[in-house]
Amino acid sequence: MTIAFPSADFEGGKPLLAAGWRRQSLILGGVALILLLLFRGDAEDLAKIWWTSTTFGHCLFIAPVIAWLVWQRRTQLAELQPVAWWPGLVLVAAGGFGWLLGDASSVALARHLGLVMMLQGAVVTLLGPNVARGLLFPLCYAFFLVPFGEGLEPMLQDLTVAMTMPLLHLFGVPAQVDGVLITIPNGYFEVAEACSGAKFVIAMVAYGALVANVCFVSWTRRAIFMAVAVIVPVIANGLRAFGTIYAAHLTSVEQATGMDHIVYGWVFFGVVMAAVIAIGWRWFDRAPDDPVFDPVAVQAQPKSRIDALLAGALILTVAGIFPAWAGAIAGRAQSLPDRISLPNVPGWQRSEMSKRAPWAPYYPGADHFLIGRYSDGRGASVDLAIAVFGSQREGKELVSFGTGVLRQDDIWVRIDDLPDLAGGSAMRITAPGPVERQVVTWYRVGNVLTQSDRAVKLATLQAKLLGGPQRAVAVHVSAEVQPGVDTRAVLERFVRDLGPIDLLADRAAGM
Repeated sequence: MTIAFPSADFEGGKPLLAAGWRRQSLILGGVALILLLLFRGDAEDLAKIWWTSTTFGHCLFIAPVIAWLVWQRRTQLAELQPVAWWPGLVLVAAGGFGWLLGDASSVALARHLGLVMMLQGAVVTLLGPNVARGLLFPLCYAFFLVPFGEGLEPMLQDLTVAMTMPLLHLFGVPAQVDGVLITIPNGYFEVAEACSGAKFVIAMVAYGALVANVCFVSWTRRAIFMAVAVIVPVIANGLRAFGTIYAAHLTSVEQATGMDHIVYGWVFFGVVMAAVIAIGWRWFDRAPDDPVFDPVAVQAQPKSRIDALLAGALILTVAGIFPAWAGAIAGRAQSLPDRISLPNVPGWQRSEMSKRAPWAPYYPGADHFLIGRYSDGRGASVDLAIAVFGSQREGKELVSFGTGVLRQDDIWVRIDDLPDLAGGSAMRITAPGPVERQVVTWYRVGNVLTQSDRAVKLATLQAKLLGGPQRAVAVHVSAEVQPGVDTRAVLERFVRDLGPIDLLADRAAGM
């Protein structure tokens, strides 16, 4: 977000830079650097995600693209006079408050978005409304620095399966589908999150927004191009999944998946990008040398001006309030018992855990974690797992990526979701063998019992900001699927005998 201009750049015999640009740019650069240091944990998280995540690797290119977009506007910007403008502090405060909400509820997306908004607010505050209007698209494009869109994966998984199965049948492949598992005579395929095409849809939205701004003037054409940028990769991913499974039908699973990884990683996205550009090329209506914006149209005499150094100090003061606030509420941990134990369940006795296909939910940050198996003496067995947190913070969360029923790179994979059971979310999972399980999940945060990840975050936020019990508990009830046994009926009977889940969670947390 730092905007820097060369000190001696001339065009037509006139200095490209207005007199105020050097001072404002230096102050902006210093303020941006201090903000990144103040929120260095989130800045480091962003950099790590960009560098290590295949889904968000495209974010590495966003900052250079923003720099190019600013450079593209340099001639028009030189006709504007940057001024410090205190109303820009509203954007800084909004970003800081969003960061606080994300920190209190352990939502990384909100923290990262808040940091970007504070940087945007620093630009608006130190350069003023006229320059901000000239930089409107680069400022807005900075939102793509924030990793978002993983919630699209389940929907895109289902969509990929829905496209793949008719094509397989059309080409004579005897395929069967069970949730996200597609089985053919010589093997089976999981349409996993990584195969859903979400990573390319997310990247194509950023790419499409850039092309729509740079190559189009008409808003109608921009909207159509954005729609194409989303639809084409979804269709292409369905064709890729079909092609991989069809190739496995003709050869082997090993050969087909090996080629798929090469094509999917190195060739696929490039082909999709080229296809989208080719589709939109003939309708481009902006010439490459057209001015990006009209400096006269954005010129105005800004009111509410202040000194740039004072503006920089105010930006840092406003931004610094929120980490201090977060520190003040971080120490409200709940006192937990030194030890917890699994309950006695009427009609059920404790038994040995499964050796055929061990499973346990994953909560590396829990203060207490227990799992045990119960049997009814008539052949039915159920596993009960409880994870208890005295409080939540970054790295110690009840709900986060790679925790809960399925950990990252687990041998267990989700097949599909089942109807809710006694207010808990139910899921069907499988592991090599094959072995299948049904798992039911409840969460208890403060005085709220829920199955929803979003409700957990909201309840955590409420407990931290407004006070109340800080403890958080996850309860999982699971059973292996056995031939001739109604697994859901077994789970329903066990949950009924277990009693109210909220009371179970409260007792586990010592309440």
